[in-house]
Formats: sequence, structure tokens, C-alpha cells
Amino acid sequence: MTKANSSRPAYRCAECGATAVQWVGRCPECQAWGTIAEIGGAPRRAVSAGPVTTAARPIAELDVAAATARPTGVGELDRVLGGGLVPGSVVLLAGEPGVGKSTLLLEVAHRVSESGRRALIVTGEESTSQVRLRAERTGSLGEQLYLAAENDLSALLGHVDAVEPSLLVVDSVQTISTDGIDSGAGSVPQIRAVASAVIGVAKSRGIATVLVGHVTKDGSVAGPRVLEHLVDVVLHFEGDRHSSLRLVRATKNRFGAADEVGCFEMCEDGIVGLPDPSGLFLSDRAAAVAGTCVTVTMEGRRPLVTEVQALVNPASGGGSPRRAVSSLDSARVAMLLAVLARHGDTLLGDHEVYAATVGGMAAHEPAADLAVAIALASAARNAALPSTLCAIGEVSLSGDVRRVPALGRRLAEAARLGFTTALVPQAHSGEKIDAEGIATVPVSTLRQALAVAADLRDRAGSVRRPVLRPVADAP
Repeated sequence: MTKANSSRPAYRCAECGATAVQWVGRCPECQAWGTIAEIGGAPRRAVSAGPVTTAARPIAELDVAAATARPTGVGELDRVLGGGLVPGSVVLLAGEPGVGKSTLLLEVAHRVSESGRRALIVTGEESTSQVRLRAERTGSLGEQLYLAAENDLSALLGHVDAVEPSLLVVDSVQTISTDGIDSGAGSVPQIRAVASAVIGVAKSRGIATVLVGHVTKDGSVAGPRVLEHLVDVVLHFEGDRHSSLRLVRATKNRFGAADEVGCFEMCEDGIVGLPDPSGLFLSDRAAAVAGTCVTVTMEGRRPLVTEVQALVNPASGGGSPRRAVSSLDSARVAMLLAVLARHGDTLLGDHEVYAATVGGMAAHEPAADLAVAIALASAARNAALPSTLCAIGEVSLSGDVRRVPALGRRLAEAARLGFTTALVPQAHSGEKIDAEGIATVPVSTLRQALAVAADLRDRAGSVRRPVLRPVADAP
């Protein structure tokens, strides 16, 4: 029997850190191309015990004061972080270019400096004059706020020694490089080396640190995946350039919930937190119109009232009618059109269909299915629904309305904004839901939901208007 070769080389992925026994062009874990590299073929040696840095102590005797979060002064960000920034913690904030990451962190650094603590921003993408102009525009000037423009790691660490900040912002980690690594700034070895050095300084000196990161085309954090494992918190800053709404979403948080969301509004004077953002997602109109229905979506643990709008027109030319969807799941909208045709007596195969949400709020979760289907049916029949009606529920391929999570919180948010009636899944009828001020109407199927909506519309006195049909279909 042949003895195994102990000096056989091993290979590791530079993106996710996965190991392999042979070289392959594509990592089997993260599916990245060209990231597998040899890590050495020296035989393994036994590791003996060595001196410890800190003696182990009973967990009950450890002091938790050092891990207490300190508020940043920006309420919506503190909500996502779990109360604020913990001294010595490292936060990775990633987002698309121009979404407002630098503006948000400038406001955070300004608030920290106003509390008497020093804040240092090291920018590798802009000059100090550019950041100063933004600070004047947003009113973020402060005596304890320091600013430096550097692209070298050693210079960055020198600024940290000189300023001794309580908060360090590195904008961005992809623009900082070190001479010890023979590759350009932004490469995987450079990002790993820079991040490891900054994290080591932050942990040893108790400096709350925020690293700004770029994102790839698919929205993931650029650079090695090991970067997300090294930091304590990973935040994603999301937003559409054509909308003022911005969302900060936590995907990893060692100090709080990882499903929390913070809402901001980008305005001329900077970025402002939105403790109550539901008003942005509702139309401001005096009377109800056809093709609209309101639902309540969950962003993390936060309920947000969202209005769904639909427009249905007869196809004007030959070929397949157009289908356009904005801020909704196009696959689910196509499925709902098929369910409406099969179980809702609403045939839209020869009609153009447009569906969107108000305010740029994305409603991709299945709980919005019932509102989307009712809005499509309302647009097809050109009949408006009562403005105080909302619909919450998932619609299956069989036409059934299925249960959704956190129904109580959804209903409470709808009642707070003045909605009086809600269509909810029949499966929740046996549960005790504390939602005062709003009447729930359980429905088990989409057909039943459409009938209840029509009955509520008739009671409200909505005027029915004839549906437009192509000339060829006229009798």
C-alpha cells in the first residue's frame, strides 16, 4: 500500500478562503474564477503549547462595559447597529457609487465630534477640499472632526497615532495600499493586508472603525469574502438614484439584530433619518382611483405601508403585449396574472400590464401578492377600491391565500396610518392578533378576496366605468 505524500501542496481561494487538494479554475464554494492559489507544500508539524496573552477567566467575572454601544447621534443608524458603535468594533459599509455613503459617514463623524470625542476621516477617493465643501453644505463642521487624504497604509496609521480618535472612517478600503504587497490598490492581497492592519489597530486601541467598501455588479461586497468575516458588522447602503429614499440594511451584526433596517432621505442639505417613512410610499390624493391597493411589507423587523399601482390597457399592435414591472418581482407579477386568469375571471392576455410601487419602495416579498392581484383586477375593471382598504397575503398557484409572518405588526402599522379594513389570510383567523382600530376580513382564496373587495367598493359608492376593449372585440 502506497504511503500518502505529506508534502502534497494545498490550494486556497483568495475570495472565500475555501481549501482544495488540487488546483481548479473556479472555486467550488463561491464560484469565483481564477482565485485558487497554492499555499505551500511543506509537511505539517506538531504545534506545542505556548505562552498565552491573557489568562482565561470565568465568563461571569468578565466586564461587559467595554462592549457597550455608544450612540452615534444618528438614530436610524443606531437602530441598525443595535444602539450605536462599540469601541474597538469594525463596521463595513458597502454600497454603489453615489448612493450617499460618504455623506452619511460625514454626518456620523460630525455627531460624534459634537459629543466631545475625536473623529478622523481618512479619504482615499476625494481631496480634503472636496470633503470640506460637502461639510459646509450639510453643516457638518466641528473642531473635533479631523480630515486627511491618504492612499498609503503607513500614513493612515500615522494619522491615527497623531489624532488618537474615538471614531475612524476609512473611505474607502479599496483605495488604500501598502508597499509590503506587490500588487495594485484594490487587489485581493492589498485589501486583505490593509483591512487586517486597520482591524488590528482598532481592536488594540479600542477605536470604533468604519470601513467603506465598494460593491460588484451583482450587489455583493467587492474584494475577498474573508473581509466580511473579519469585521464585526456588515451594512449595505441601498437606494435608487432617481429616488430620495435610502436604506441601510444589516447582513451581519455581532452586537444586535441582523434583520434591522434604517431609512434615510437624501436631500439638498445632506441625509436625514426617517423614523416614520411610511408616508413616502403612499400617494397623496383626495379620492381613490382604479388600479391601486395598499399592503404592508416587512423590511427586516420594520413594517412599512406600501401602495401598489397597476395600469392595464388593450394592446395597440400585434405581437406579445408589453409587461413592465418596477420595484416588484416580475416573476411573481407574471404568476399572479396567470392566477387571475385561472381563478379570478380576469383575462389579461391581450392587454398591456404595468405594475409599480409608490416612492421607489421595493415590495418583493410574497405578502404583497394579494395587493398586487387586487390592484391588477381593479385596473382591468376600471373600478376604484376604498382608500381605507389594505390587503396582506401570499397567493399560491392554486389561488389560495396563504398566511404571512408578523401579521400583527403589519396590521398595527396600517391602523396607525388610518386604514380601517384589511383583507388577511383565513389561516390567521384562529390567532389572537392585537390590532385595534382596524377590522380584518379573512379570505381563503383569491376569488373570495376579489368578491369581498368588490362588495366593499359598492358599499363605499365607487362609480363603475366601462372597461375599454379593442375595436375587434366590440359586439
